[in-house]
Amino acid sequence: MKTMPNDPTILEEYDFRDAVKGKYSARYSEGTNVIVIDKDVMAYFPDHDAVNQALRSIISIIKKHDLTIEQLASH
Repeated sequence: MKTMPNDPTILEEYDFRDAVKGKYSARYSEGTNVIVIDKDVMAYFPDHDAVNQALRSIISIIKKHDLTIEQLASH
């Protein structure tokens, strides 16, 4: 694979002729969260929907028991 001389991370066969500058900038400016999940945890959560569903379940338990993040972290 040949890379571009001015940027070795870009492969020569990438075609940016139809690229639109700033296409996702509005969505990005709304905020993004990227969380890296360890492989042993990923085995139980195949996609972002599964992760979000699990986190929402945990949130409902936290609210039900009127717990704070600090209280959870101390256990």
